[in-house]
Amino acid sequence: MSTERSLILLKPDCVSKKHCGSVIDRYEQAGFAIRGIKMMRLSDELLAEHYSHIADKPFFPNIAEFMQSTPVIAIILEGDDVVGKVRDMLGPTNSKEAEKGTIRGDLGEDMMINICHASDSPENGEIEVKRFFDESEIFDY
Repeated sequence: MSTERSLILLKPDCVSKKHCGSVIDRYEQAGFAIRGIKMMRLSDELLAEHYSHIADKPFFPNIAEFMQSTPVIAIILEGDDVVGKVRDMLGPTNSKEAEKGTIRGDLGEDMMINICHASDSPENGEIEVKRFFDESEIFDY
């Protein structure tokens, strides 16, 4: 096992439906440390960079509109194998396919309205953390 960091974005559906506390509690109960947390509105530039792998797809404007519909909460989680464990806790991207007991299975609705973004690899976790947080916003305690 190795200590990793993952970027978590509590998406607009999580924020508007007031699930943030229960989702964060699940992560803390799993033993992960919060190394940074903030509420923010996502700019067009940040969204285009974060979703660069799909920014040229016809459905991207819908994703951007959804992700800008409310502020999101960005979180840095740290722990042993945090990337894989968080993704297991979330369940598949499509909430309709997620098992009950997973975050998306309990709280999500579909492919886009799925509560959280989570980094998909330790390497992307580090890239995404740097994209959303300045060094002064990352804490080790």
